[in-house]
Amino acid sequence: MKLAFPTATIVREMKKNINKDKMIRKEVKVGMNRFLEEIVGEVSKRLDAYPYAMIDYRMLEEAIRPYKQVKEMQSEKVRMNKHMDAIIEDCLSIKRDLDAKFAEQNVQ
Repeated sequence: MKLAFPTATIVREMKKNINKDKMIRKEVKVGMNRFLEEIVGEVSKRLDAYPYAMIDYRMLEEAIRPYKQVKEMQSEKVRMNKHMDAIIEDCLSIKRDLDAKFAEQNVQ
């Protein structure tokens, strides 16, 4: 089985973000290697789509933007969920106020 990257490099980078007491199974190391190979392939295809003979850093930034935006999208989702929860709470409060107001009128 030929992998694109040295396994030790992959493991070293993974261990920077994983607790020291955890062990990483071989299939995880291989899976991470294949995943990174796939990402490099996709980014390279985006870079190849440029009509220029020289690929510069601006082009790389453009090619990797979708991968960088995933983090931003996740935080935006959290922000929007909090905003929607606040709107729901406001609506429920208004509904309670209306129910109380009309319940008072029905009693009279």
